[in-house]
Amino acid sequence: MQAVLRLYEDVLGNGADLSLPALPRLIFVVHGAITIANKTLSDDEALGSDGALRVAAGTGGVTLWRWEFAARDAGTGEARGHGIVSREKLSARLDTVPQGALLLRGDSVAFPPGGCAYLHRHQGPGIRCLIEGGIRIDTHGHSTSYGPGGPWYESGPDPVFAQAADRPTRFIRVMILPMAYLGKSSVEYLRDEDKNKPRTQKYKIYADMPIAVAAGSE
Repeated sequence: MQAVLRLYEDVLGNGADLSLPALPRLIFVVHGAITIANKTLSDDEALGSDGALRVAAGTGGVTLWRWEFAARDAGTGEARGHGIVSREKLSARLDTVPQGALLLRGDSVAFPPGGCAYLHRHQGPGIRCLIEGGIRIDTHGHSTSYGPGGPWYESGPDPVFAQAADRPTRFIRVMILPMAYLGKSSVEYLRDEDKNKPRTQKYKIYADMPIAVAAGSE
């Protein structure tokens, strides 16, 4: 299937509202507050949905991170409107999207100072974005370090090692996984000597929802 996962940052001034078409997505509130269908979300809260949405900024405005799963030819998802500044942070073609029924998982992963994720892989692709601290990602023989606001893509099958900085570190991620992993961990550690070591990561689930294949992507 030819599908993409895209991450946008939307900054809405007070009184601004954003209309979004029906697509599988996760909306995460970085700072501020929004109202969606009479529900108010503020800092570090998120909503998963596959329907059309109207997002209204709170009185102090808001900054959002918005992940969307779409057909490759769906066009830009940058928001337009008075009081809105929107930009695409990262877009990834999902060559490793699993076959069959899918789910969209949105969660956060937090590390203590100096924590790490041993060499591992996941059961589907996803985009991460660092919200605090610092992290180094080792994959394909390369190391890349990210600070707050930095996004990166992981294919799922490719082995990854993650090393957090010497301060509390956390990222928000959205992955596209097989339906069989609904409510289950998608991580697979690759070295026998790591499989029984204590894990320092802490997880917070925002959404774990079944989704339809992106329209026109087959």
